[in-house]
Amino acid sequence: MRKPDRLTPSDIKGAWAILPTPATPNASDWRERNTVDLDEAARVVEGLIDGGINGILSMGTLGEAATLTYDEKIAYMGALVDAARGRVPVFVGTTTLNTRDTIDLTLKAQDIGADGTMLGIPMWCAPSVDTAVQFYKDVTDGAPDMNYAIYANPEAFKFDFPRPFWAAVAEIPQVVTAKYIGVGPLMRDQSAIQGRIKLLPLDFEYYAAARMDDSIDAFWTSGAVCGPSVSVYLRDVIAEARATGDWSKAKAFQSQLAPTAAPLFPNGSFQEFSMYNIALEKERMNAAGWMNCGPVRPPYHLCPENYLAGARASGEMWAALHKELSSGKTPSWEVGL
Repeated sequence: MRKPDRLTPSDIKGAWAILPTPATPNASDWRERNTVDLDEAARVVEGLIDGGINGILSMGTLGEAATLTYDEKIAYMGALVDAARGRVPVFVGTTTLNTRDTIDLTLKAQDIGADGTMLGIPMWCAPSVDTAVQFYKDVTDGAPDMNYAIYANPEAFKFDFPRPFWAAVAEIPQVVTAKYIGVGPLMRDQSAIQGRIKLLPLDFEYYAAARMDDSIDAFWTSGAVCGPSVSVYLRDVIAEARATGDWSKAKAFQSQLAPTAAPLFPNGSFQEFSMYNIALEKERMNAAGWMNCGPVRPPYHLCPENYLAGARASGEMWAALHKELSSGKTPSWEVGL
């Protein structure tokens, strides 16, 4: 079996795009079985790499890992790995409802050629800290050569990922990074992991996180598939600010980026957003027009129209930033700085 290169937290840098699983037009029909648009998957990976993205994350919540069939997962993993051709790390999702199936799927992903897995806790019973930590210990014991990104989504996994959890999983050498949400507890969790895991904040929160801690030099971005130039600019403008000590350009860009998030979250609620995460993200991405995500797979294909309208507005705003950054002209927010 192929052994991926062992990564360390210092290898995780820059903008990591998290992908939806592109769907064929009939994907909302439960009768259909082969619903992954593999050609679009390959095109998107190529475009992201050409655009400067540093890594690929896939098959999380908005990646519809919970609603893909096993055969669809295997086909999609293969398409991502083949398209990337080793140019950037590819982490696929191998979360299942139990430890044994998760280990088996992780080993299969390794055999296909994935560099790592973005792994969440089984979605059934709310776990204790001991249960959650033991799960990651068991999976890394069962698939010890894989690189692991912890998928720390408190709404999806009914777990708040407290400081003792981070202190314990930081002892697992295969765990190199984590898809992280929230700026509030960031410094608490940074102190728990002691540099042994690279926490990836959300793109909208990267500016604040970077101002808090110089070691935070990477982030995850679903917005990349609304137009990768925005995510790449965010990466580079933060790096420039750190190098020069002048944060004015980064702050000006954050004032452009932050408003694109607001209409994506119904009533300003992450909890409410999480109820319709897949539909809202795909609507946003399709509206932006850079990627054709296709429809949502059942049972999560239902969503209030007024929520979808907000998601479309978010995607259109991101697309406008992507267009401005791709024009070759000085961005409007840099003029006069």
